[in-house]
Amino acid sequence: MDYELPIFPLNTVLFPGMPLSLHIFEERYKAMIHECVENGRPFGVALIRDGVEALGPLAEPYPVGCTAEIAQVQPLLGGRMNILVVGRERFRILDLQRGASYLKGLVQSFPLHIIPGEDPTAFCRALRPWVEEYLMLLSDAGDVDFDLEQLPGEPQALAYLAATVLQIPNEQKQALLSVPTASNLLTEMQSLYRRELPLLRRLLAEDDTAPEGPGPFSLS
Repeated sequence: MDYELPIFPLNTVLFPGMPLSLHIFEERYKAMIHECVENGRPFGVALIRDGVEALGPLAEPYPVGCTAEIAQVQPLLGGRMNILVVGRERFRILDLQRGASYLKGLVQSFPLHIIPGEDPTAFCRALRPWVEEYLMLLSDAGDVDFDLEQLPGEPQALAYLAATVLQIPNEQKQALLSVPTASNLLTEMQSLYRRELPLLRRLLAEDDTAPEGPGPFSLS
């Protein structure tokens, strides 16, 4: 079913089930968030394909995004606000409307498809140890604070969390958001982790063995 959705083009990719904190300071997005809060509706987050995120003409987004449900609003001076949103469902943009101060899109839901006869849980079990080691390495390096017992067991949730924490360019994350089937997404995630995990191990090992430089007030 097609429906209208306010679109917030950002330099980030939001995945279903994942949180995102935003600072709202532009008048156009203050108005958009106020409208969403008043009507109890989500807005759409879509990665910018062309243009800038703030203080410029409305950017051109990629055609696949994720709805954002507003979970918390912290009002600030001057009408600014900090908000916390949670990704809910993927959508495809069918048509963009630029008549308002912010983008609106005619969109359709784009749920992750499960191919009949395939069991995504098998792909999930294969991916999980790679994600666990990756998160442990990031935790040891002080980059994340994550309890591995909280790793989801549901295939789609694990895949989207794995995509969120993986340190790859946004364009690659956008490609993951656009994958149509659960099995393809989980297979692609495992392939990426096979590539990225050794790189992270090597990077952290190099950091551990690098000699420490002089302190900021050293005269040597």
